[in-house]
Amino acid sequence: MEKNITQKAIALKYDIEKDNAPKITAKGKGETASNIIKIAKEHDIPIKEDADLIELLSQIDIDKEIPGSMYKAVAEIFSFIYDLSNNKKDIDSKLKEKTTNSLINKF
Repeated sequence: MEKNITQKAIALKYDIEKDNAPKITAKGKGETASNIIKIAKEHDIPIKEDADLIELLSQIDIDKEIPGSMYKAVAEIFSFIYDLSNNKKDIDSKLKEKTTNSLINKF
């Protein structure tokens, strides 16, 4: 028996200067989730898959901060994203160094 799995997506934002905690900025399932993911990809926003966390975060209203009970799980997501971003910057920097003299453009 095959289960029909609906794609879900939630966008989080955290501005350390303005917010006490990360906020839900968008959420949806099906086509809405696909659009959230598409927009994230278009803007180079890292995407992390976590089905359990999505289920918990989907209970929070848009533009609301996550509750304290979810700080640890969301901090792990932001840590993952931070690591990805730093790795990308390092890779971009190394590519730029290596390609400057060879006139190869970054993709």
